[in-house]
Amino acid sequence: MSLRKISDKLKKELGKVRPARAGKRPRHEEKAPEKRATELVIITGMSGSGKASALKAFEDLGYYCSDHLPVDLTPQFAQLVLASKEIERGALVVDVREGNALEKFPRILKEVRKLLPVRVVYLEASDAVLLRRYSETRRPHPLGTDAPVRSSLKAERKWLGPIRKLADIVIDTSKFNVHELRAHVLEQFTKKTTGKGILVSVVSFGFKQGVPEDADLVFDVRFLPNPHFVPEFKPLTGRHPKVAAYIRSFPQTQEFLRRISEMMIYLMPHYVREGKSYLTTAIGCTGGQHRSVMMAEELGKSLRKAGYRVKVSHRDMPK
Repeated sequence: MSLRKISDKLKKELGKVRPARAGKRPRHEEKAPEKRATELVIITGMSGSGKASALKAFEDLGYYCSDHLPVDLTPQFAQLVLASKEIERGALVVDVREGNALEKFPRILKEVRKLLPVRVVYLEASDAVLLRRYSETRRPHPLGTDAPVRSSLKAERKWLGPIRKLADIVIDTSKFNVHELRAHVLEQFTKKTTGKGILVSVVSFGFKQGVPEDADLVFDVRFLPNPHFVPEFKPLTGRHPKVAAYIRSFPQTQEFLRRISEMMIYLMPHYVREGKSYLTTAIGCTGGQHRSVMMAEELGKSLRKAGYRVKVSHRDMPK
């Protein structure tokens, strides 16, 4: 929505709401209007982290959305959400494009929170991912083209540091594509908190290619017998029923699966309580083709059975 349209909407809606003069009481008592469940979501974070995609997801959820509204107009936007009969929830983007006006954000946020509930959603991603995204889209960084993108990202992180500390929800989009980010936002904001809104990513990998950089937990299953040395299994993967049955036939496999599943299910509520929205668990073997693939699939099944959202992927498995 354009700034002019928002401004016109603000004037129209706020013109209907006139505060009573100080020292004067209304001639007759009126019944207080029923309080509506209003909310304002402020989306902020690093350029290239997916703020525009997140805003579209909120729009799909029925939020009245605005991109790049001047930070000074945030209180007026909140008043619009409160005053309008047509608007129940609002969402807007505040980011580094505001320049020096960002310094006012903590004070303005405190002011707006006196009017209605506000949640600040901060999106970020690793420098490597952001650099790749800028390379793919060939768009300039908002801080200008006078400096390399890497330098601009460093400066942006410094600018946004105080705002990140105010965030209620921090989402690292390094692991998400556009569709996964949208699904994550929809999941977080359409359901009441059940303690199981966290997304668990289970990744198989081969130690030959290195440990995944984004792994929160890493498990090494190279102690299990290797199907690679069984001629009929060598060209197959851990997803093949015969290979999976072979790995599962060993008692240490069954015990390890039981122990790791129990540990993960024990840990999950604690990660949720800490505020994690996602968790990446990496399971590695030598080449990432047999043992780690089978174990990742089995752990994914256990976590799904426990009621968690799970995404299983195989980084080094042959296509």
